[in-house]
Amino acid sequence: MPQPQRMLIIGFGYSAKATARLVKAAGWQVMATTRSHETARHITQSGYEAVVADPATDEGAKALCQAVETAGAVLSTVPPGEAGDPILPALEGVDVSSKRLIYLSTTGVYGDRDGGWAFEWEPVSPEQKRSQRRADAEASWRSRGALALRLGGIYGPGQSALERLKSGRPVIDKPGQVFSRIHVDDIAAAVVKALEHPDVTGPINLVDDWPSTQLELMARAAELSDLPMPEVVAFKDADLSPMAASFFAECRRVSNARAKAVLGWRPQFRTGIEGVKAMLG
Repeated sequence: MPQPQRMLIIGFGYSAKATARLVKAAGWQVMATTRSHETARHITQSGYEAVVADPATDEGAKALCQAVETAGAVLSTVPPGEAGDPILPALEGVDVSSKRLIYLSTTGVYGDRDGGWAFEWEPVSPEQKRSQRRADAEASWRSRGALALRLGGIYGPGQSALERLKSGRPVIDKPGQVFSRIHVDDIAAAVVKALEHPDVTGPINLVDDWPSTQLELMARAAELSDLPMPEVVAFKDADLSPMAASFFAECRRVSNARAKAVLGWRPQFRTGIEGVKAMLG
């Protein structure tokens, strides 16, 4: 009987945890990296193999390389820092040509589209520094043969409109300002599809079918959950941190047509409202 294939997930954050569950259910052995011994215990308790590896250290880089060498597929969920991607420099001497590499990127690499649609065949034009770093990191991973999955705004259990309602934070109203979102379980499903289609290359957008304003989503979530709707504040009057304000600086609708065409993927949660309904049971 053939042994299950092994997948290494670099980083064990929100999206990685959901992906690990689905990849394991699809029959793969899962390894996951962390820099924390405490997180390593959680990884082991979850039924995966933990790899403690800080790529910034010689010992950690060696552990990371050894894990990559034993894997048939590698998924990096680690964002770049100010110095760039923290993973690839540690893997410079590793032959990854026979491995399925997948990199989680962001639709932020498209920059502002003034409400227009963003497609994979268009050149990226990131405007914010964090998106510029992401575009550079994505390009480096793609140069090594990785499939880049460009994610919309990630939400799911514990990280959704319901938590924002419970927090009582104001809802920002900026007419015409839409966001493309993606449920964390739909990210995981797309990674499994990417493993099933190892010849698919290039970037792929992962978003749901419903670009919407924050106000639209929050109002519907409040109605469904019977939670009180927080105060609605016009964007021009909102006292936002620079980071929070940056999310409203760009407006784009993102197409998921390529993901559907080349991976056979369909979002389980076609809209943010469907995602909210599922979390409410």
